[in-house]
Amino acid sequence: MSTMTLTPSIPSFRTSQVRLTRRGRLVVFVAALLFVLAGAVFLGTSSVASNNESGSEQQTEVIMVGYGETLWGISSDLAEDGSVRDMMATIKDLNALDSSMLVAGQEIHVPVTD
Repeated sequence: MSTMTLTPSIPSFRTSQVRLTRRGRLVVFVAALLFVLAGAVFLGTSSVASNNESGSEQQTEVIMVGYGETLWGISSDLAEDGSVRDMMATIKDLNALDSSMLVAGQEIHVPVTD
């Protein structure tokens, strides 16, 4: 008995592999980084623009925060009916504040009260 070995004939396709040099990898990285930053800027400006669009304009005035003043103190001076928390929320929304912390010398917009 003879043994017959069949080898499959595989066509020799040359697969081209792309090899990036150090400079090529840097270019790809910088391009991807610029793409991500452009997307972040686009999304950031569109959300700010949509937040500033309101149905009614509210009259505001600019005040400068003095040494030792707090958002609670400013809000309590401005709140007419005792709703200090609502006034704080309004001031935070007008100035796009993330927290209630204010710094002496900071200028903030507050609603005009009669």
